[in-house]
Amino acid sequence: MKALYAHGARDLRLADEDCAGPGPGEVRVRVARGGICGSDLHYYSHGGFGTVTLREPMILGHEIAGEVAELGAGVSGLAVGDLVAVSPSRPCGACRYCLKGLPNQCETMRFYGSAMPFPHIQGAFRQEIVALASQCVPAAGLDPARAAMAEPLSVALHAMRRAGDLLGRRVLVTGCGPIGVLAILAARAAGAGEITAVDIADRALGFAEEAGASRRLNTAADPQALAEDSRGKGSFDVLFECSGAAPALAAGIGALAPRGVIVQLGMSGEMALPILPVIAKELELRGSFRFHEEFAVAVAMMRDGRIDPGFLLTHTLPLERHAEAFETASDKSRAMKVQLDFA
Repeated sequence: MKALYAHGARDLRLADEDCAGPGPGEVRVRVARGGICGSDLHYYSHGGFGTVTLREPMILGHEIAGEVAELGAGVSGLAVGDLVAVSPSRPCGACRYCLKGLPNQCETMRFYGSAMPFPHIQGAFRQEIVALASQCVPAAGLDPARAAMAEPLSVALHAMRRAGDLLGRRVLVTGCGPIGVLAILAARAAGAGEITAVDIADRALGFAEEAGASRRLNTAADPQALAEDSRGKGSFDVLFECSGAAPALAAGIGALAPRGVIVQLGMSGEMALPILPVIAKELELRGSFRFHEEFAVAVAMMRDGRIDPGFLLTHTLPLERHAEAFETASDKSRAMKVQLDFA
């Protein structure tokens, strides 16, 4: 089988790999689709992000779905031929954070395609992968493309949990890439009363509108687009900051009402924080990192039709055209979500 390795910045290579049979409690999955994530693009473009850098070749990818090809001993609830979404989240279950009910903060997390630890955790962009049966969520009724979107949708659902009750709340989403648009879909499902989307590109804002944003504001065309919402002490209850850009965070803080909640999802390095309005308006800043139990919820919500992220998929390319796929995904003027086809 073939696997896609990153050796460094703009150095992707397909390599032949053996895929062992599944052990007890494991399944072998024939991968069908894999979505290219922002972290994959950081490894591709820069060899890492922040202090996280590639120190050895690493298989990329963590947004995958495929067909069960073989069952290990003791596996129940799955059958050969089942379409499954495969969660990349593999906490140890035994460290102090897992035992506190915080598996996404696991001290020895084995998250597919991560260069945080060394040796690196190899990713899922390979034609076959052996996974724990507990990672594999049946996705009958979905196509592989949508099933592979369970991972980024899980990120958005975890952010909703971090925000708390959204019923009837005025929500602001800054940054309308895939995670920002999925946050809009998730906030609608959580009962948000009004959702305002902010970005610097009309194309991204078009996706936000299709996701159900009540208003769309282009702050490149109108730097004062949030001025009315920022009058007095602000007017929004919750900010989902999905761009990782300091100006977006500052503008969002200015538009939040007292005791508003900031949920920071965007990751692009260190950001300056305007602390005085945080103090004066008694704002709460909450990080949101990965997910765990939300993965099965994401699949269920897609299967039930409560959330359909299919419109985000703009490009699908075969694995052999991986360089073109990554270049396309890097061009935000053309692409929203790009997937590799492993068939």
